[in-house]
Amino acid sequence: MKLFEKNNWIIRNLILALLFVLVLIFGTGIFLNLITRHGKYVTAPDFTNMSLEEARRAADEAKVGIKVRDSIFVKGLDGGVVYRQSPEAGATVKMGRSIFLTINSFVPKKLVMPNLINYSFSEARAELRNRGLSVGHLKYVRDIATNRVLHQSINGRDVAPGEKVISGSAIDLTLGLSSTGSTSVVPRIVGMKYIHAQEALHNKCFNVGRVHCDKDIKTYADSTNATVWRQDFDGTVKGLGTPVDIWLTLDASKIPAND
Repeated sequence: MKLFEKNNWIIRNLILALLFVLVLIFGTGIFLNLITRHGKYVTAPDFTNMSLEEARRAADEAKVGIKVRDSIFVKGLDGGVVYRQSPEAGATVKMGRSIFLTINSFVPKKLVMPNLINYSFSEARAELRNRGLSVGHLKYVRDIATNRVLHQSINGRDVAPGEKVISGSAIDLTLGLSSTGSTSVVPRIVGMKYIHAQEALHNKCFNVGRVHCDKDIKTYADSTNATVWRQDFDGTVKGLGTPVDIWLTLDASKIPAND
C-alpha cells in the first residue's frame, strides 16, 4: 500500500513538472512574440523632405521608429528636413524597427575627403555615404578591372584624399572598364521619387541624364518630392555610364496606372 502511494506521489509530481515546463514554454513564446512582434511587418514610409515632426507622425502611423543618424548640407534643400533614410522607402521592415535618417543641416560643414582610389564602385559608394557625401557623374575608361575607381573629382577638379569638402558634395568618379562585363540593364524607375531614381540608376552603374521637369517644379525641394513619370531605355541593355534621361512631375495622374 505504501509503495502504491509513493508511486502515485512520484507520478503526480512528474505530471505537475511536465505541465509547468509546458506552461513556461508557451508563456515564453507569447512573451517573445509580443516583444519581437514576430511575423508582423510593415512598409517603411517615405520620409524624404519631411521635417522631423512630420517624420515622427508618419513613423507613428506606420508603427516604426526613427533615429537621426547623420546630417549633410544640400544646397537648395530646406534645413532640418530629411534627405535620406535607411532602410529605403518602400522596404519591408519589422514593426517597431527604427528607420535611420540623414537630415539636411542649416549650414554647410566641412568633411575630410576619403581616398577612394582602387576601391570598387560599391565600396566607394558606401564610403561616400558614410562620410556624408554622394556619388556624382560616372565616367568609364578602359582598364583591366571594371568598376575600379581610378580618379575622384568635383566639377572637373581632382580632389585629393584629406582635402576638406562641403558635406553633401557630389563626387565624380572615373571607373575602369574591362572588355567583359561592360553593360547592364537599365532599371525601371518610373513611379520613383527623384532621389530614389538616382540611387537606382547608380546601383546599375548608369548616370542621370537630362532631367525634364514639369512647370510647377521650381525648386530643388520640389524636385525631391517629384516622381519620375517617364524615362529613357527602360529595360534596355546599355553600356555602363550611359546617361538616362528622366521626366519629373508633381501630378500623380501622369504616373502610368500600372506603376
